[in-house]
Amino acid sequence: MKKVLVITYYWPPAGGPGVQRWLKFVKYFRGFGVEPIVYIPKNPHYPLKDASLFKDVSKDVKILEHIIFEPYGLSKWVSGKKTERISSGVITEKNQSVLERIMLWVRGNFFIPDARKFWVNPSVEFLAPLLKKEAIETIITTGPPHSVHLIGLKLKERSGLQWIADFRDPWTSIGYHKKLKLTASAKKKHKQLEQKVLNTADKIVVTSKTTKQEFQSLTSKPIKVITNGFEMGERKPVTLDEKFTIAHIGSMLTKRNPLNLWKVLGELVQEHADFKDSLQLNFVGVVGQDILDSLTEFGIREYARILGYVPHEEAVSFQHRSQVLLLVEIDSKETIGIIPGKFFEYLRAKRPILGIGPAHWEVAEMISETASGQFFDYANEYELKSVLLNWFQRYKNNSLKVSAINIERYSRQELTRQFADYI
Repeated sequence: MKKVLVITYYWPPAGGPGVQRWLKFVKYFRGFGVEPIVYIPKNPHYPLKDASLFKDVSKDVKILEHIIFEPYGLSKWVSGKKTERISSGVITEKNQSVLERIMLWVRGNFFIPDARKFWVNPSVEFLAPLLKKEAIETIITTGPPHSVHLIGLKLKERSGLQWIADFRDPWTSIGYHKKLKLTASAKKKHKQLEQKVLNTADKIVVTSKTTKQEFQSLTSKPIKVITNGFEMGERKPVTLDEKFTIAHIGSMLTKRNPLNLWKVLGELVQEHADFKDSLQLNFVGVVGQDILDSLTEFGIREYARILGYVPHEEAVSFQHRSQVLLLVEIDSKETIGIIPGKFFEYLRAKRPILGIGPAHWEVAEMISETASGQFFDYANEYELKSVLLNWFQRYKNNSLKVSAINIERYSRQELTRQFADYI
């Protein structure tokens, strides 16, 4: 067995997409000759919680915990709701208060690379003597938060052990960096830390081809793409929704607002009485005010159910029951390489995927390769309307389905095998 130390901030009871990747790698590592020890914060500030995920944590896995100081706890005294939004990544530019602008400026310029930076030095002191005691052979860090990589950096410098840095998202090129009101010196510091991590780690793992290409311009170290994935498991029989449901699972954040879709749906409601009677939009997760305003503008707000965050199992159930699964990404060059984790679970659900995102979005190619749905950019209305009407007619005939192909490569077991081989 190869013995590895996995350092991650997100772990049950954390909810949301950030926890899934390493929860599943750890779950299946042993089957591929890897013995994981997991290091997590003892008292973290998780904006979303889902205790049901504990069922995927084996009692045989050794979990190490150490206390963490997070300034989010202090700032909640000032403004709880604003702090929750910022810490969960919901950064709105519309109607920002003076307090929100100040909080973002402080977050971006004082807490580099992020507000979990105070966990770095205590973690290094806690873990350094345990590396030899536990006979660790490889250190793995996963970010964001990218401050976790600084723990790996310092342990690498002390121990010389193999270190693999896993990037679930890019670092300095990710879209929200522009919203943090960074000074020139703060931007430079982020870049310096990013380059030091990329050039000190022995191996790098990323979740998209785009991020790999970006990092290849910054380092000569080996980089492997290992995407997120889905659980194979046994598929339970489900009854599809009676309504023509279009479901979005996850947060609909600022600018993730497909106006062309809302416009087309508004037109179809006006033009087809049976479409009007059948349509239902299910939003499972946080929904921004901009999206709600747009639904009202195009006359389809009454068809929307805002369900909020639900436990992961319930979210998966929504995916399997829905007639159509909506996948949306912000229309920006920075998001071309962002592959939402829910995409892979959508594949497993085997329901038609309606993808709307930036031109040349990496997901568009994946939807095509797997024959799992249709992709449209934000400018497309005519073809989008035609496809939706076709899907609706097939729904009425009880023939709306997809036969996705080549999806086994995205199973959690196969991805874990790839990671184990890379170690």
